[in-house]
Amino acid sequence: MMDTRFLETFVAVVEHGSLAEAARRLGVTPAAVAQRMRALEAEIGAPLILRAGRQVRPSDAGRAILARSRRLLVDVRRLAAAARAGPPVGEMRLGVISTALTGLVPGALRDLSDTIPGIDVFVLPGTSPDLYDALSAGRIDAALLVRPPFAIPKTLEWHLARSEPMVLLCAAERASTDAMTLLRTRPFIRYDRSNWGGRIIDAWMKARRLAPRDWLELDQLEAIAVMVDRDLGVSIVPDWAPPWPEGLRVARLPLPGAAPPRRIGLLWPRSGTSGRAAMLFLEALRRSGAAGGPADHAATR
Repeated sequence: MMDTRFLETFVAVVEHGSLAEAARRLGVTPAAVAQRMRALEAEIGAPLILRAGRQVRPSDAGRAILARSRRLLVDVRRLAAAARAGPPVGEMRLGVISTALTGLVPGALRDLSDTIPGIDVFVLPGTSPDLYDALSAGRIDAALLVRPPFAIPKTLEWHLARSEPMVLLCAAERASTDAMTLLRTRPFIRYDRSNWGGRIIDAWMKARRLAPRDWLELDQLEAIAVMVDRDLGVSIVPDWAPPWPEGLRVARLPLPGAAPPRRIGLLWPRSGTSGRAAMLFLEALRRSGAAGGPADHAATR
């Protein structure tokens, strides 16, 4: 019978575009990855990947079996988890947005490791839209992301972990100036509108008919904060969980009116067995103290 490790290797090679990176992710040698791929191709009876230097891509046969391979691996993990008694053990594949990866996840993983050492968490960083797609495709078991800007399907479970108010970010020396005046007079650095958090800000600005002088549009909040520290402009960002980049002298000013917050939560499928591990991670997240919301939205860093 086919070894599911071979399918796991095939999926990893395609997703990372490299035998070496797949080997690193799987914790095996590149030679072992190459051997598994040869064995799988011999069993399938067709080449599954095409090599171009150090990069690889799926062949026509590889693309034909990729989606089914992913579903089969998800089913195998769920079968193994369902057969275990007691607390959930094994691997949980967790997708995480970048600011939560540094501000929320480390404390929760430490707590989870101390209380439920049988859980092995594999963390996949990414943007909220990408992580949602990965969850829908079964490539991850749960995702810590911004709440989707659409109705969450009933097949998915959502739990809020942290609510972050939107703030006007400016250089510290401009903190005495009104937020709306800064928006009208200073260059504006946008939080990328392809991110769900950026869309929240864009919708709020359009509702207020604000048309600032756009200068940059960046998808990394840390990079925006550094630009603002250099007084290259102002921005509207979620007041994300620390740590922030060190040495910044920026001010976070409250926005007038009811600006909607960025809501970060844990999302996972209702079906299957990943829910038990996801709930334990959510509890660890709340115990770690990083969940909730910032206490001071106008402090200067």
